[in-house]
Amino acid sequence: MAQFEVVEDQGLKMIKATIANETVRAEAGALHYMQGDIELQVETPSGKGFLKSIVSSESVFKPTYTGTGTIFFGPPIFGMYHILELDGDPWIIDSGGYVCSDESVEVGSYTNKALSGFFSGEGFFQTQVEGTGTVVIQAQGPIHEIELENDTLTVDGPFAVARQGHLDFSVEKATKGLIKSGLSGEGLVNVIKGTGKVLLAPVPSVHMNIVNSINSPILSAIASKSD
Repeated sequence: MAQFEVVEDQGLKMIKATIANETVRAEAGALHYMQGDIELQVETPSGKGFLKSIVSSESVFKPTYTGTGTIFFGPPIFGMYHILELDGDPWIIDSGGYVCSDESVEVGSYTNKALSGFFSGEGFFQTQVEGTGTVVIQAQGPIHEIELENDTLTVDGPFAVARQGHLDFSVEKATKGLIKSGLSGEGLVNVIKGTGKVLLAPVPSVHMNIVNSINSPILSAIASKSD
């Protein structure tokens, strides 16, 4: 199988994939540069796939790279990359989190039930990966693996970047009753139950915090001028 590793230059991180007569798949636009005898191919998705792409704002085009050489996927980010090894179980990845994977990994869409995805901030459609091989995920900060044993994980925010597919996901009020939820200041939270693994990125990297602190007043100024 392909070899994936995280490389860093001046605080920015990329994914280096080394292939030898092999194939890897990636998110559309993830290619930064490549070297070697490598052929890029794009399969045309179904009509249903196009519809999900429009609704979810995620590309249904997942180019494949076949041959021998080195591929760098990006774009370079201040956040973090996480290399996940699949052993057959499906995983659900947050919107925008999937970067690339082995060809042996099936990549598709996962639909959140009812309106849960809308209220949770996770979106109606997420990415589902399944099979055996390596998957690379990106997040704004360091990823922590939480292992549940018939337990409940409550998350206030869209920083549960991935979870095993058999875990139960729902959106619930932080406290019983609408008034109490409002007074608590928490409102709705994401609740994950069962036995399995969840990947959390609760704290953005230092570099991402700096970028966000700079962007916030700039965006506020632009918004005020447009009013």
